[in-house]
Amino acid sequence: MTNDLADEIAKALAEYSEELAEEIDEAAEEVTDETVKELQETSPKKKGKYAKSWAKKRLKSGQWVVYSKAPHYRLTHLLERGHVLKNGGRAKAHVHIAPAEQHAIEKFEERIMRLGK
Repeated sequence: MTNDLADEIAKALAEYSEELAEEIDEAAEEVTDETVKELQETSPKKKGKYAKSWAKKRLKSGQWVVYSKAPHYRLTHLLERGHVLKNGGRAKAHVHIAPAEQHAIEKFEERIMRLGK
């Protein structure tokens, strides 16, 4: 009798854990989609190719990643931090990645908190 109760509790907890993991993954994917859209809107636009280069992918570990596709990934650091110009002086920094990252963290934490309630 005691083993049956323990088995049922373990089974219920396993189902809950699996369900919660799926909901967390869904929240992560949604936040990733929103972050890609935010970066596409807030990125500097000369011709628009850099802004359109933002995408998402899922790693083998199951994590979602937002990244800039080739060859535009080379520009992210230069645009975010500014850089020295060929003829002297410095290019102004266009900070757009850090705010999007902060928004993504806040959104994800908020959604995780809602799942726990």
